[in-house]
Amino acid sequence: MTWEFFAAGAFAALFAGVSKGGFGSGAAFAGAAILAIVAPPGVALGIMLPLLMVIDVATLRPYWRQWGNEETWVLVLGGLPGVALGVLFYRIADADLMRVLIGAIAVGFVVWQLAVRAGLVRGASKPLPVGAGLMAGVVAGFTSFVSHAGGPPAAVYLLSRGLSKTGFQATTVSVFFAINISKAVPYGFLGLFTRETLTIALMLAPFALIGAWIGVCTHRIVPERVFFAITYVLLTVTGLKLIADGL
Repeated sequence: MTWEFFAAGAFAALFAGVSKGGFGSGAAFAGAAILAIVAPPGVALGIMLPLLMVIDVATLRPYWRQWGNEETWVLVLGGLPGVALGVLFYRIADADLMRVLIGAIAVGFVVWQLAVRAGLVRGASKPLPVGAGLMAGVVAGFTSFVSHAGGPPAAVYLLSRGLSKTGFQATTVSVFFAINISKAVPYGFLGLFTRETLTIALMLAPFALIGAWIGVCTHRIVPERVFFAITYVLLTVTGLKLIADGL
């Protein structure tokens, strides 16, 4: 624990809280990417999961029962086998491969979002079926396990379902509340939870809660375009850095 590491961790926790609390959790995985620059990927993942679970609990009540029931169940049922795939992958991956994967997901997220905004990629013109939702859940569970980046694949399905802004936010909160709980046990067996990582997570928890409060309060005030513009720059820089380090 150095001042540099604590500063990076505090910013990561705060940013994850704001994202999950008010902007659909799509960019919350930036916290893990930031920490992975200053710590081994496994350590970064082990620190971030308890923080994300704290944020889940803090943001569940403001959005209680405002989620889409069908969409929640479909993504959770798909997410569980995705988590299992993540466990298998983590057992064979080394730290450098994890850095490259986390960095590639970060940069890929930015490229995808820019392509959508430029009209190069179009969203579904009609609601995606249950089968597509289950597949989105599998991908969300996998990417959530290996980099806490389950938000984007889940968003692809949810955006096609015509949910309101608050309904979309509430559904992502409920989905990742369940998926993050399912990740906790394998994280423990894989050694991602240690006394040190849990202690650091406890120290950073106030920043995560403050971020969640800010996110909930600004959900209807701050334009998403402003928040995600900052996120794109942050993810591009951290993603390229992780890829370079891993290679």
